[in-house]
Amino acid sequence: MKQIQADVLVIGGGTAGMGAFRHARQFTDNVYLVESTVFGTTCARVGCMPSKLLIAAAEARHHALHTAPFGIHLDTASVRTDGREVMARVKAERDRFVGFVLEDVEAWPAERRIMGEAKFIDEHTVEVGGHTRISAERIVIATGSRPLILPQWQPLGDRLIVNDDVFSWDDLPESVAVFGPGVIGLELGQALSRLGVKVEIFGVSGNLAGLADPVIRREAVASFSQELTLHLDSRTQVSLDENGKVVVDWEENGQSGRFVADYALAAAGRVPNTDNIGLENLNIVTDARGVPVADPHTMQTSIPHIFIAGDASNQLPLLHEASDQGKIAGDNAGRYPDVRPGLRRSPIGVVFTDPQIASAGERYTALQQRYGERFDSAVAIGEVSFKNQGRSRVMLKNQGHLRVYAEQGSGRLLGAEMFGPAAEHIAHLLAWSHQQGLTVAQMLDMPFYHPVVEEGLRTALRDVQSKLRYDHQAA
Repeated sequence: MKQIQADVLVIGGGTAGMGAFRHARQFTDNVYLVESTVFGTTCARVGCMPSKLLIAAAEARHHALHTAPFGIHLDTASVRTDGREVMARVKAERDRFVGFVLEDVEAWPAERRIMGEAKFIDEHTVEVGGHTRISAERIVIATGSRPLILPQWQPLGDRLIVNDDVFSWDDLPESVAVFGPGVIGLELGQALSRLGVKVEIFGVSGNLAGLADPVIRREAVASFSQELTLHLDSRTQVSLDENGKVVVDWEENGQSGRFVADYALAAAGRVPNTDNIGLENLNIVTDARGVPVADPHTMQTSIPHIFIAGDASNQLPLLHEASDQGKIAGDNAGRYPDVRPGLRRSPIGVVFTDPQIASAGERYTALQQRYGERFDSAVAIGEVSFKNQGRSRVMLKNQGHLRVYAEQGSGRLLGAEMFGPAAEHIAHLLAWSHQQGLTVAQMLDMPFYHPVVEEGLRTALRDVQSKLRYDHQAA
């Protein structure tokens, strides 16, 4: 077995791992990167980018079928979806994005890149693929995550798919049952539906796309239910019929039914890949899911020379978060024992549905937990509906609702949740304001053009401003 002595070992060649490797090398050349399958990012291969390509195709078809309200009348019968052409573009552009990532990887010394499954032998030793043993002074865990597969779905065999499989299709199927109305399930479910695939979405507990604010969630459910068949609080049983089709028998609110589909898409969440890397050989503190607990500002675990970053950290499974965590972990592993807190930005999240869903800063439930019984007296809430917002009505995109949260006394913006038009852009304005620690009054001093969707944000800010009680010493 080959023996290697390393200053820093990074386990995982995705967004976080690549970032950690890159930044650790600024402090030492003796850094190794291990990957079990393929280098590259979940985002480029099976996540952000291919899903947005599918969504773009879906939006094109949807727009073509809904021009009549503008006085533009098309022969909708002639709007034809060629599933093979749709998937060909998705895969071609996806491969292009992956190619850019691989160019970065291939620019690194080949001898520093090792393929194989990594497993801890002890706190400083990792065995890779049964062929290499690496003794490392510092280690970064960046093993990513995988889709959650529930045991009751196993009998579906190859009729059960995950988002990775969707982007391998050569053609679109006729029907798909989506399990999980979270970000992935709702994005892909709506996109497939708009491309002409028969879709029903199944969930539990009434949740939708991770929305925490009850008012926003209620409004969003009502909006999306106009277009999609949602079973958000259902009990389901799945099986295969004599033709190999997926059969979903469901019960919800005293009603029951059956949906037959070509595939069942598992989109009920993702699991950190930390259960098969030998953590049992370490005396490391883990959370309830068996994931190493880390300081979010340093990414340092309970074993001082071991850091964790990205989806494996079980914090926020988003590319920009993985990138930030990878930089922090790589910097600290490289300069160890001089461990320093890194920049953690204000939280921001976007769901690329139509209407879009977004959040910035602290979410409703996080504020409830922070303020407890004082929530109603400590937090002011302003809101706006986009049903009559000028620019939104012009574009016939007038669906949505925004709620902003501000702190009583200081007037500081705490966070926001919304669904509606241009949510991806409004979320950035909110996140930037939150990170700068701006008050609502300071935000209202900023310029707003007319007519733009962002005027809806101004309306919500004016609403919350009217409810604030300012403590001038705090302000």
